[in-house]
Amino acid sequence: MQLILIRHSITAGNLEKRYLGRRTDEPLCPEGVALAQKNAALFQAYQPEILFCSPMKRCTETAEILFSKMQPQLVEDLAECDFGAFEGKNYRELSGVPAYQAWIDSGGTLPFPEGESQASFTARCCAAVQRIVLQNAFQTAAIVAHGGTCMAILSQMEQQHIPYFDWHIPFCEPICCEIVSLSPLQLKLCDEKSG
Repeated sequence: MQLILIRHSITAGNLEKRYLGRRTDEPLCPEGVALAQKNAALFQAYQPEILFCSPMKRCTETAEILFSKMQPQLVEDLAECDFGAFEGKNYRELSGVPAYQAWIDSGGTLPFPEGESQASFTARCCAAVQRIVLQNAFQTAAIVAHGGTCMAILSQMEQQHIPYFDWHIPFCEPICCEIVSLSPLQLKLCDEKSG
């Protein structure tokens, strides 16, 4: 069994390096549409039988371009982290804000003010993937979600246990994982898209 994890394509806020979480339902920008269209051929080889997707526009639009003949099942718990008071801002706008500096100093472990903690976000995403795998029969499934969602899943479930912030998740590229264990759910990278 395989899981193909896919970060959505690019939005205007991504180009401005903004914290885009579950409070910001932003569509793809023209560059994002073009990237998804260009990369669609990469996904032909995987041919998933089932498609799961964060309900946010940037994910559903990416899924529509990459898998135009499939109807995604929307999974609320695959949505990006709630960045709370940092939502929609970038590091330049947050520079000098004491709460942001405290979050940086904590290594990202403090909860976002008025938002989620990394631990609760990771638990939410991993529980969603666990349900997907246990409640559906498939050989290959694809999940279109967010960079943070993919980082959360891989940091906990991929057998190398690479730390959350050490993952680099490119836009709109497949990260192929083999399911090597169901209890606990454990993944193994099929390719070199890690770290």
